[in-house]
Parts: sequence; structure tokens; C-alpha cells
Amino acid sequence: MILITLGTQDKKFYRLLEAVQKQIDLKVIKEKVVVQAGSSADFKSDDMEIFDLIPMDKFDELIEKCDLLITHGGVGSIIAGLKNNKKVIAAARLEKYGEHTNDHQLQIIENFSENGYILKLDDFDKLGDVIKESKKFKPKKYKSNTENFIKLIEKEIDSKK
Repeated sequence: MILITLGTQDKKFYRLLEAVQKQIDLKVIKEKVVVQAGSSADFKSDDMEIFDLIPMDKFDELIEKCDLLITHGGVGSIIAGLKNNKKVIAAARLEKYGEHTNDHQLQIIENFSENGYILKLDDFDKLGDVIKESKKFKPKKYKSNTENFIKLIEKEIDSKK
């Protein structure tokens, strides 16, 4: 099963759903596709199971069950996939298409991709190629850095006393 998550943005992200539909039509994607579409839930497809928002417990179940996570460039969505040891393909919402207020998702995706955690999708016409690449892709194991950040913050607070 492929899980697609577009986050909770108030802006549409049809571009990614159109690319997925194209790959379904081309028979590159043959498995079940479930979509947490947020504001793009009005996208029409007979081939995808589309929800606006999915309750967290159900979302966690879907992440656990999926073989591939295709997501927007939100840090929370990417990390959810990585924490569950999933292969992740991420595509940035772009300002020029009215999908976001700026292009910060490009930097997020680039960082995760350069470090070997995820595959990035720059060219939506190449989604089929990236899906094929994902079959062989061995993502780097994600390790949270939260503990180090907490220590740094504590050290900074202590130095101000």
C-alpha cells in the first residue's frame, strides 16, 4: 500500500495527486493508494482512497502498514515515515503554484535527501522513475537529535543564570 500525505495546509496540492494518478493510469502504481489530502480532498479519482484528515491513531496504522510514503515536504510527515522505517518520497509545495507561502520545503527535502534519508521528487513527470528507484533505495536509519538539542538549550539557560 502507498500512503500519500499532503499535510494540513490550507492550500491545494493537486500537482502531486495528478502525478500519482498518471502513474496509476500507466500501471506503474498497481497497489492500493490511500491519501490524507487535507484541503485537496476534493480531488477526483476512482483509483485512490482520499480523506481530508485522518485521525492520528488511524494515520499511525496507515504509516505502519504502507510500503511507501509519498509526502509533501513537511518535516512532521517526513519524520513520521522515517521513524517507522519507511521509504519516503518527498515533493515540495511551491509558492509559484500557490501551494505554499514560500519555498522552504525545497530546503527541507534537500537536506533529508542529501543525508540519505529520503528520495526527492523535483520533476513530477519523473514520479514513476523515483518510485522504481525506491524499490532499491536503502534509506539511512533515522536517529532523533532531540536529546542533544535539549542539552544545548539547558546549557544556554544555565549560562544565563
